[in-house]
Amino acid sequence: MFEEVKNLLVEEMSINADDITEEAEFGKDLGFNSLELADLVVMCEDRYAIDIDEEKAHTIITVGDFVKYLEELLAEKQ
Repeated sequence: MFEEVKNLLVEEMSINADDITEEAEFGKDLGFNSLELADLVVMCEDRYAIDIDEEKAHTIITVGDFVKYLEELLAEKQ
């Protein structure tokens, strides 16, 4: 799942692949603002046919946090 999210960040959000690690913080390390994070959430909702809780999305700090949350949502979906 990390590689899928990384590819999405590189291809759709124009983030440098070398900057994307599981520990990378969306705001501090990747320069995301709240609109860009919202765009990422919508892209993932569409791609994986899931609903990401808006309140939960505001608590996600790192790429790893986001990956873990996506994995949890996909596991619940099965």
